[in-house]
Amino acid sequence: MSMPMPILLLLLLLLPQGQGHGGAGDICIVGSGISGSSTAFFLTNYTTALSGAQLRVFERRAKVGGRLATVTVSGDHFEAGGSIIHPRNLHVRRFADLLGLEAKTDGDDDWLGIWDGHRFVFQTLRPLPPGTSWLRRKLHTLVNSLRLFKRYGLSLLKMDRFVQEMLQRFMLYYNGFESRPVFDTVEEMLKWSGLYGLTRRTLEAELLDAGLNSQTISELVTVITRINYGQSVSISGLAGAVSLAGSESGLWAVKGGNWQLAAGLLEAANATLHLQEGIDSIEYAGDHYILKSNKGLEYNCVATVVATPLDEVNITFSPPISIPARKTQHTHATFVRGILNPKFFGLSSVSDIPKLIGTMEVPEIPFSSISILKKYSEQDMTYKVFSRVKLNESLLDQIFSGRKETIRINWPAYPHYEAPEVFAPIILDGKQLYYVNTFESAASAMETGAVAAENVARLLIARLRLPLPSRPAAPAPDHHDQRADL
Repeated sequence: MSMPMPILLLLLLLLPQGQGHGGAGDICIVGSGISGSSTAFFLTNYTTALSGAQLRVFERRAKVGGRLATVTVSGDHFEAGGSIIHPRNLHVRRFADLLGLEAKTDGDDDWLGIWDGHRFVFQTLRPLPPGTSWLRRKLHTLVNSLRLFKRYGLSLLKMDRFVQEMLQRFMLYYNGFESRPVFDTVEEMLKWSGLYGLTRRTLEAELLDAGLNSQTISELVTVITRINYGQSVSISGLAGAVSLAGSESGLWAVKGGNWQLAAGLLEAANATLHLQEGIDSIEYAGDHYILKSNKGLEYNCVATVVATPLDEVNITFSPPISIPARKTQHTHATFVRGILNPKFFGLSSVSDIPKLIGTMEVPEIPFSSISILKKYSEQDMTYKVFSRVKLNESLLDQIFSGRKETIRINWPAYPHYEAPEVFAPIILDGKQLYYVNTFESAASAMETGAVAAENVARLLIARLRLPLPSRPAAPAPDHHDQRADL
């Protein structure tokens, strides 16, 4: 029997408006980057109690991945955000293996030139042509090492020792699941591994104490920090050490784009994904949280994980939360298909321009780095330019003698690092509201996001008293596994 239309309309008006579909037992994650997707993955692998609740992930953009993104230039896809993965990033590497993602490497034979605004103060050797014999390649590598040693001396060995000591301490976060603590604060997490001290002093101070000479710091180290973090050697020591690790050999990326890591992890976690749905407010309602989205919908969540930097989003919290003020370091990535102007660099030919141009900390230099992404011909290439501010058309016309295509991306890429670092709480309200990205104030990378996410997942499970499986389905490797991997 059909209902009379006026009664139907009255009932519709009486229904609560703008209601979402979240049950009070749902767990909600704000952000689908590597931190949010890793949290979702670890939650579903470290507890058996989510079968009766939904795991909801909210992403304000149209695509998952957060700062893992690609850009298309003339039909070719290039990394626009997080682009490199260290061989000892065990979580991310195992994610790629689990998801069946193919790794790619660009090789370790980059032609680096260090530019001081007037000239190249140092260059490595030009790359050898394809098909060069094994013996000649080994000789080429040896000569390159000798050139570096001639300019920077024993500082190279001291810099490597500094990085390796940091990596060994970081490897403690892969200790056996049963023996590794769950941390309530970033400070506890860093003190347990012995890394907290590196966040209290600048990278420059740490390296001077490690015995590096000033030339190595002002040239080689500065180039690396400007490329990786868009900042100088005044950044904190731990962020600097992570940046230096990003210059080692064996670096890799996911073929087709690193964003596939986030997409695959969310699929593996069977998460309900809400694309183009940002969260405007999070309210604690006594025994659950009410999340209100930009679509006018509400979701009830027993626990909420914020997995996006709070510096760049406008979420209202009720009751209000208190976190330290933190600046964000924006990186302007400019992708250009065209050809560089050799005269801008004081050279006579394009063929004399290094494949990777790193710059010193000189105010007059308008960019941090320029690298060749793809070479179509001697007069046609795609470049990626990193800078701290937007490069205007006039300046680009000076740097390039010809441009076919130009794409600009302004990334809120990293925290602006300062020593001593101050960290926001992991538990934002003392209840079930968690913040993964507070760990970025120590160092920002795909792997640090995954390590922080694993801790938050374990912390949430412990505080909600959710049951653990007899052995996690995807445990972090123990010390024996580390030795095999290294």
